[in-house]
Amino acid sequence: MSTAAVPDATPERSPGVQQDPAGTFGKVWWKHLLAILALLFAIFPIVFVISAALNPAGTMSASSLLPRGFSLANFRDLLQDPARPFLTWYKNSLVISLLAALFSTFIGACSAYVFSRMRFRGRRAGLMALLLLQMFPALLAFVGLYITFSKIGEIVPPFGLNTSWGIILVYLGGAMGGSVWLLKGYFDTVPKELDEAALVDGASHARIFFTITLRLVTPILVTVFMTSFVGVFGEFMLASIFLTNADAQTLAVGLYGMTVGNTKFALFGEFAAGALLSAIPIAALYLVFQKQLAGGLTQGSVK
Repeated sequence: MSTAAVPDATPERSPGVQQDPAGTFGKVWWKHLLAILALLFAIFPIVFVISAALNPAGTMSASSLLPRGFSLANFRDLLQDPARPFLTWYKNSLVISLLAALFSTFIGACSAYVFSRMRFRGRRAGLMALLLLQMFPALLAFVGLYITFSKIGEIVPPFGLNTSWGIILVYLGGAMGGSVWLLKGYFDTVPKELDEAALVDGASHARIFFTITLRLVTPILVTVFMTSFVGVFGEFMLASIFLTNADAQTLAVGLYGMTVGNTKFALFGEFAAGALLSAIPIAALYLVFQKQLAGGLTQGSVK
């Protein structure tokens, strides 16, 4: 007597389709909540500044999360105020930040190439010295730097106080440690066999550096340039000490001066408008170089 086969009632799962088990969201809901709270925490100051910049009242007491009216009066007053040369501050910040970032990247790349490719006495000590110097607070050197550059200005005026070249030199000295270590970590990932092959062909170290190595380490160069540019563009403490003349000040110092001595922050609307305009170069650079920036940060730090 034959028994008929009973078909399996269990539904077959389609290959490649993963079914979410019941109750998974109930276990991770708090992670989504934390992500939403972090996003709101990050967006709140941006929305508040945009609201203050578009608020025609122009004072901090009248500012709110959502503006009561939309107007470009704060931007117009900021650009047309003869007592506050906003465009001059903007130009000074761009020039100082670009030159300081370019020079610090180039000097850091040269130093990192030497520490990565060459072996000489004092190499390890030099690397450790660069690392240890970064642990001291920068405030300890402000008085010495001020006295030094005030004396330099008496001999070489273009490199003294209230000059762009003077503060660029100060920024170059303070940005070397971290840049050299970050660049060296990336230079170590470039195969040394390329250098040896180029040396056999008669290339010098300078030619290898400029024609081969720099082309292979473009992501980390962009990363160092971006970090240097952003750091210098928003720097306030040192710039407020070195740049006291209104025509020599940067955006950070000039915008801060708008809030000093004003009752109830009467110029807060113009201050917010200036803050929005000052964010344009940084946002543009991040959008243009976001791929190189991400690659330079991950590969330069991990490898």
